[in-house]
Amino acid sequence: MEHAHAAATAAVHTVTYLRWIVFLPLIGVLFNLFVAPRTGRRGVNLVAPGVILGAFLVALTAFFDLKELAPGSALVDSVYPWITAGELHIDFALRVDALSAVMILIVTGVGFLIHVYSTGYMAHDEDFARFFTYLNLFTASMLLLVLGENLALLFVGWEGVGLCSYLLIGFWYTDPEKAKAGNKAFIVNRIGDAGFLLGMFLLFWTLGEQGIWTLSFSEIQTNIDKLAVMPSVITAICLLLFVGATGKSAQIPLFVWLPDAMAGPTPVSALIHAATMVTAGIYMMARLHFLYTLSPDALSIIAWVGAATAFFAATIGFAQTDIKKVLAYSTVSQLGYMVLGVGVGAYGAGVFHLMTHAFFKALLFLGAGSVIHGMHEEQDIRKMGGLLKRMPITGWTFLIGCVAIAGVPGLSGHYSKDLILEEAYGKSILLYVVGTVGAGMTAFYMFRLFFVTFWKETRASHEMTHHIHESPWTMTLPLVILAGLSIIGGWHFVFPVSQWLEPIFGGHHPHVPAIIQFMPTVMGFLGIALAYMMYGRKANPAEGMEEPLDAWHKGALHKWYIDEMYDAVIVRPMTALADGLWKVIDVKVIDATVNDTAQVTGIFGGALRLWQTGNVQNYAMSFLIGAMAIFGLGYYLW
Repeated sequence: MEHAHAAATAAVHTVTYLRWIVFLPLIGVLFNLFVAPRTGRRGVNLVAPGVILGAFLVALTAFFDLKELAPGSALVDSVYPWITAGELHIDFALRVDALSAVMILIVTGVGFLIHVYSTGYMAHDEDFARFFTYLNLFTASMLLLVLGENLALLFVGWEGVGLCSYLLIGFWYTDPEKAKAGNKAFIVNRIGDAGFLLGMFLLFWTLGEQGIWTLSFSEIQTNIDKLAVMPSVITAICLLLFVGATGKSAQIPLFVWLPDAMAGPTPVSALIHAATMVTAGIYMMARLHFLYTLSPDALSIIAWVGAATAFFAATIGFAQTDIKKVLAYSTVSQLGYMVLGVGVGAYGAGVFHLMTHAFFKALLFLGAGSVIHGMHEEQDIRKMGGLLKRMPITGWTFLIGCVAIAGVPGLSGHYSKDLILEEAYGKSILLYVVGTVGAGMTAFYMFRLFFVTFWKETRASHEMTHHIHESPWTMTLPLVILAGLSIIGGWHFVFPVSQWLEPIFGGHHPHVPAIIQFMPTVMGFLGIALAYMMYGRKANPAEGMEEPLDAWHKGALHKWYIDEMYDAVIVRPMTALADGLWKVIDVKVIDATVNDTAQVTGIFGGALRLWQTGNVQNYAMSFLIGAMAIFGLGYYLW
């Protein structure tokens, strides 16, 4: 009865302040573009993080306002009518409900910490204003994505984060490798975006045939019964939209861009590729949960893609020696768990893991950035070691991040990951087994990273060792705050995420045997123990990492040659085809046609010029010949 009463009293409340959550970061963009050259670094360091803090405070206001309303309610800010064409009306409207409230707090809260961290990390970069312009623009795009009340507005934000990702990954564009990484991210995401657009158009047209011309989430959900009678069309829509999610959220087969994206500055990795952009696909599917629930076939495919991605990426993380590459494949693996949660219908669990992952993965990336900063841009973990003594704040907070992602009880990752695996067990034992084994693998490669980087004595050169130092407070303070969130982020009495999201996704509490509940934790501890035995006990934890030990290790180190396979099967044939079309169609057909037309015109004009002598007698003769020709032709035809 209480639930029915809440549903009855739930309503949409109109407000006018949600727009500032998006507009404030855009004000920062304008400041960095036009005013920063006059104010210098100090003005940028104040305004760029300040506008994100302002957006966080507005988001917090929206959260508390929503909390006072009945469960299932929403706040809507209709800024202006955006698209009007016949029966189609799309407003530029922003909506905050239980789901988007979680997302805007993550984007603005974690985003603010990363902006503060960036003021220290980018302190010596000459292009700091351009960096913060991109960072503010990315934040605004991500906020538009999660606040958009309709699919069209979500897609604008979707493309915005894709553009900013390209700009930030290739920020140091004078380095060809970094520019290439930015191009790769942009192109791979365009493949996913093509699928997203097709899915959106198919959904729009299918509803339109029923007389409902809309892309509004609330209107689609209201009329979902009209789609339920077309299961094959629903499945096609869900899978096409999922293609977009595989691009943004780095799932098989479109995950290859994210590890290369580590070419950008480390704060970019923390913001875009740990806490926000890569979660866009998860958010989109959770937002359209009412659509995906109608297609068990699509959900089954999504679940298996997520499980396969989580397992496959973990195998690659075993062998990486670049500190950021290990975290990159860890991100791909953890995104696989979120997709697995969506695929088994545990949308709330997937969003829960999205939140906890934002805390501990942002912590780990920023910790890696602190290490790189203290080691003067060194990223090879084989040349590190002993940093726990020399960089204690970075080292201990990094350890907290490793413990959280390993799923140790008491820390955030344990609660969210275990909830996904318990839900997976209810759908398929095999999915549960793959996810549980992946949990053990995660614990192993993360503590391998910790022991090789921070344990025992340093392996850096004598000159490097002398200069190793802890990062400034602007970098260590965000680490401490994120470490605290990584600890308490899963505590139900602090962050009751599952309960908070129940009005959106419904309540579901799986009941599984005790052994099923504890097995992921057991696997996590086994992974930590194995990492200690193989690396932590050695006087030199990096011993044996110089050369691949066997074919399996070599394959994992080279990412199972996926990039090489894509290059051979897709990139080179497409390049050869484009080259052939250029040489044959473009040069020999199109260019030749244009050039030949010009030559014929020139010849014809030259011939006519012979008649233009300036002699009146010649003109009279031409007139006479022309008249006789016309007369003769007319007589012949008559």
